Amino acid sequence: MKKILVIDDEEWLREMVQMALRQRGYEVIEAENGAVGVEKARKQLPDLILCDVNMEKMDGYLTLSSLRNEPVTAAIPFILMTGLADNAGMRHGMELGADDYLPKPFTIDGLYAAVDARLRKAQTVRAEAERKLADLRDNLSLMLPHELRTPLNGILAYGEILLADAESLQPAEIAEMGQVIYQSGRRLERLVENFLIYAQLELWGADPQKLNLMRRTPTAAPAPLIEEHARKQAEEARRPADLRLKLADTMFPMAQEYLGKVVDELLQNAFKFSSPGTEVSVELVQEFDSVILGVTDHGRGFSTEHISRVGAYMQFDRKLHEQQGIGLGLTIARRLTELHGGTLAIQSEPGTGTTVVVRLPKATAV
Repeated sequence: MKKILVIDDEEWLREMVQMALRQRGYEVIEAENGAVGVEKARKQLPDLILCDVNMEKMDGYLTLSSLRNEPVTAAIPFILMTGLADNAGMRHGMELGADDYLPKPFTIDGLYAAVDARLRKAQTVRAEAERKLADLRDNLSLMLPHELRTPLNGILAYGEILLADAESLQPAEIAEMGQVIYQSGRRLERLVENFLIYAQLELWGADPQKLNLMRRTPTAAPAPLIEEHARKQAEEARRPADLRLKLADTMFPMAQEYLGKVVDELLQNAFKFSSPGTEVSVELVQEFDSVILGVTDHGRGFSTEHISRVGAYMQFDRKLHEQQGIGLGLTIARRLTELHGGTLAIQSEPGTGTTVVVRLPKATAV
């Protein structure tokens, strides 16, 4: 049974709303003012709150603001009831986080319609959140053991052979084993590095001083840096002949270390999801008010659904396609772009390829 909190200083209206909602099968809690309503909301966590705007001591706006500022009550759907539903008041309420307005006087059918609509929307949001959580759980259970064990297996297996049979091995065999150990170590290093970077970016996103520091130093000559990182990724993928570069000489509004990380992640994905012999291109261009970095491959591409679900620890069709990584790379590139005031867009078509476009506001000279 859904629980609804009704906050209003007029007893007759509370009673009328309570009777109507109980006939509909809802459990109803009453509060005679905003202060009592906030306290009852904290303790009983209703599924929906109906609150009058004009009340003494603590009006509806202050009640809404108080509840939105507390984690346990911030997401509860909130409908403001008012006899003065002017545009300025409605805008103020929406800015504070109101979900809807119910103008007074209202009919019973109007009350039912507003309540049912808000509860349906809340249920849809909850179901989507639960689906994303299930996807995350499935991806972690599939990815993390594989991503940790695969490089560790290589390190431990060849380390054991070197420890037990070093005297009988030829120099070429030792070199080959050392190469596998090195590559496995690098894979583990990148895994740990991306975990740490992602956590750091999430913390910095909530710290205005850190954000200001991050944005302070643009890259004056990005083309050589982009080329260096792109060629390194092409070499590691053993596809240097597939790389195409078209880089304008323009200031890039991101520090070198962050720009290098973005290029690395986008190029790793481009080579990972496309076949040897197909072109991977990197383009840097300047428009009137922005700088654009684009990376295009001609690989398997992504569906619209998959693009909309891109996020940390998310991979798609892992059972169908062997792939390394935990889905953090693209999320880190997107987060870095957003923290610098830009956008990262993905344009893709299954079986045709993918283009990732990083667009940032044009840098000013320093």
